[in-house]
Amino acid sequence: MLEEQGYIQGYHADVDSRALGFEVQVFVMVGLQSQAETDLSTFEGRCRQWPLVRECHMLNGEVDFILKCVAPDLSTFQSFLTGDLLTAPNVASVKTSLVIRGAKDEPGVPFDVLEERLSRSA
Repeated sequence: MLEEQGYIQGYHADVDSRALGFEVQVFVMVGLQSQAETDLSTFEGRCRQWPLVRECHMLNGEVDFILKCVAPDLSTFQSFLTGDLLTAPNVASVKTSLVIRGAKDEPGVPFDVLEERLSRSA
């Protein structure tokens, strides 16, 4: 039913990135020089091309984008940072935060909240 209605956009494996050799996870806050729509779209397209960038979200406020990156080691991430991200056109500022450990990683939406909301409106 959810598939036919277009709510399910795909299926994904829950992989253990560390067991596969990706020891480093970093959140990267990016500020751009220009926030014109063409510049935002260009940066998003660039993020889709970078394999280490697993998620890219545009934000409002002080930071324009937050990226979730994975890498096998700090050296690989550092090479991406200095060779790709910091040299990308329109990038004005970059701040990185290395993940020490994750406390929760739940994809999708909380279906129990959805069911409760739907039962109240019925």
